[in-house]
Amino acid sequence: MDTNAYIESGILELYVAGTLSEQENEEIYALLQKHPELLQEVLNIESAVVKLTAATSQKSNEHIYNIIKKRLGFDTDETLVVSLNKPKYNWITYSGWAASLILGAGLLWTLSQNRQLQTDIQVAETQQSLLETQIENSKNNLEEANTLITVLRDDNISKIPLAGQGDFSNTYAKVYWDKNTNRIFLDAQGLPEPPEGKVYQIWSLTLSPLTPTSLGTIDNFTSDANKIFEIENRNNSEAFGITLEPAGGSKTPTMEMLYTLGVVSAS
Repeated sequence: MDTNAYIESGILELYVAGTLSEQENEEIYALLQKHPELLQEVLNIESAVVKLTAATSQKSNEHIYNIIKKRLGFDTDETLVVSLNKPKYNWITYSGWAASLILGAGLLWTLSQNRQLQTDIQVAETQQSLLETQIENSKNNLEEANTLITVLRDDNISKIPLAGQGDFSNTYAKVYWDKNTNRIFLDAQGLPEPPEGKVYQIWSLTLSPLTPTSLGTIDNFTSDANKIFEIENRNNSEAFGITLEPAGGSKTPTMEMLYTLGVVSAS
């Protein structure tokens, strides 16, 4: 998923504003659990909304207050002179005006408080969701770590070093192949960050004749801190290679971009 494009689409702003359908809200909520960067963007949007609300509330109140003044006939700059010879004004009318002003001010204050409360609730819910996601990620990371420790200590798992090739001789990787479960663990710590629009693609190779079979691309290489990836492999592999390909991968490896290669030991 291209999270940058998703953020730039503007749908997260609509999600925060509460204008999406229930189904769309559920879909976006599910994405927030999977992509911390999307969840962080929602937090940023909500923080901006809080600041914007605080910055504009006084202006909005002043605008409505001026409307009330105009309705009551207080929008003129002329000096009003009250003759002592005329009867006193009807204080009931003045009381009505005062009550209108107080009511208007009270409504504005209540509206502002409700908006602030709603925003605070949304921010709190999002922060709680982020915390739950972080806890879940920690659990997953612990499980992955335990799995990797088991793999590294298992003598029945083949360990294939992948050496740098050609112009990429300073790169390296290692494959841990568990034939019993038809999976490999790729340690790609020795590979540099791929350029924009490029991904690393893993290949299973048979040597006679040379036949490459794609094991997929590593789309989350940049975001994965450990650079260890679990990949399904049901092939009778005789070697493994890693090439740099356009996003989405290629049907055949680009040999000019072969970063690492390693042959499976006969034993």
